[in-house]
Formats: sequence, C-alpha cells, structure tokens
Amino acid sequence: MGFPDDQVLQRLYAAFFSLVYLAALMGNLLIIILTTVDQHLQSPMYFFLKNLSLIDICYISVTVPKSVMNSLTNSHSISFVGCTSQVFLVVFFAGTEFALLLVMSYDRYAAICCPLHYEAIMNRGTCVQMVRASWFSGCFYGSIHVAGTFSVHFCGSNIVHQFFCDIPSLLTLVCSQEQILEYVFIIVSFGFAFVYFTLMVASYANVVSTVLRIPSSQGRFKTFSTCMPHFTVVTLFLSSGYTSYLGLNSKSSSSLNLFMSVLYSLLPPSLNPVIYSLRNRDMKAALGKIFGDKMTTNI
Repeated sequence: MGFPDDQVLQRLYAAFFSLVYLAALMGNLLIIILTTVDQHLQSPMYFFLKNLSLIDICYISVTVPKSVMNSLTNSHSISFVGCTSQVFLVVFFAGTEFALLLVMSYDRYAAICCPLHYEAIMNRGTCVQMVRASWFSGCFYGSIHVAGTFSVHFCGSNIVHQFFCDIPSLLTLVCSQEQILEYVFIIVSFGFAFVYFTLMVASYANVVSTVLRIPSSQGRFKTFSTCMPHFTVVTLFLSSGYTSYLGLNSKSSSSLNLFMSVLYSLLPPSLNPVIYSLRNRDMKAALGKIFGDKMTTNI
C-alpha cells in the first residue's frame, strides 16, 4: 500500500525518495571509484569502506526504485516472487552491512589501540576472510528468514501496509499460529545482533579510552567526530529494526511503522558516505586530485 492515497502526498514521497536514492547512489559510487583508482586508499579501512558502499547501493536499490515507480504509476502491486526476493535481499544486505560494521569497529580498535601490531592483525588475507564472513552471514540470515516467512499459509487479505515487503507486515497475513517459526528466527537473529552490538560498543569503548590519553585536543576531536556519528547511525539502525520487527506488528497502516521502516532502510545507505568517507581528509584529497586533473586537462 505504500504511503497515503492522496496523489499529491504520493508524488512528494516519490520525489523525496528519489532524491535520497540518487544522493546515496552517487555518494557510494564515488567512494567505490576513489578507493579503486587511488593508490593511497588501499589500506584495510578503505577496503571495508568499498564493500560497505557496494552493500549500501544494493540495499537501498532493493526497495526504493520499486516504491517510487508504484507511487508515480499509482500502482500497488508486487508479484509473489518479487515479494519473496525483497524479503531475502533486504535481510541479506542488512545482515551483511551490520556484520561489516562490526568488522570496521574492530579495524578501528586495532588501528588505534594496537598500532604497532596493526599490519600483522589486519593483513590482506584476514581482511578478505572477514568480508567473506560478513557476506556469508547476511546470505544465511536472508535464507532462513525467507524460509520462515514463506513456508506458511497466508489467510485472508493480501494487503501489505508498507512501501516494501517486510517481514512484520507479511506475518500479519499468516494463518493463526503458523508464524511461530519465523518469530523464533527473528528473536534469535536479534539476539545475535545484540551480541554484535555489544562487541561493537566494547571496541569503541576501548577506542575512546585510548583517545582520551592523546595529549592533542585536535586528535581527540577528530576521532570522536568520526566514531560518534558511526555509533549513532548503528544505534538508529538497530533500534528502528527492533521496534519494527518486535514491537509494531500491526494489521493497519501506521505512520510510526512507516517512519521506522524508512529509518532502517534509507538512513544507513544515505548517511554512511558522509560519515565514513566524504568527511575523511584522504578521501577529499583523492577527490581533489581527480577533479584537479580534469580541470588541468580541460585548461
């Protein structure tokens, strides 16, 4: 069903979603290009950033283009296969992103708290294995949630009160008592997510403890200005997901439901380029070199 039936509001939502999508697409593509072509951006941190940007592009592309197209064409339908694919891909990319964010927090811990051993700890082979593990964990979570959601019988209405096929909205259409397996999967998944989040908090707590011992106030500010926005986005991502999946399983359209879904589906892909990369001095230098070379060539 997407957003309210009013045509003007639907067009406004479509315009807003399109702008956010284009901004996320351009920001993340820029990061992938810069970390690929610039030889100074080949450290583990930028390797993880490149993968994060790829995940963000895929994650936001699963839901937003279809929603915008539905709003512009006044269509409110999706095929069963399309709905199944959305559920799998949303959980797949969200799970992969969260696992990779944990890896990135460990990378920052190793870089700041163990600088003398950083290259040995985060060698190329280890980084590749960590990224593979992140993608595999996302694929595993996507598979079990698709199995848990679509191995049941749906009864009554076929109306999904969301702008994409999300699991809580689909579970309201399941025949009574048949959704227990998927609820178990959701609770177990969020249990693991809480453990990951605790490990992430521990990594950043150690980072903060180390940073506070830095005599330079400028160095402390630089580290805090990078870590805190990252921590804020992760917290919003997790809290909105928790609320949507565990607390707001409503059979009716809800503005709060939609708002929470927008938070965890649009916020990370659009803010990650700003938080992790475009505020980074090395990324700015690489961007300046590319545009500077083009300007020189044109002159």
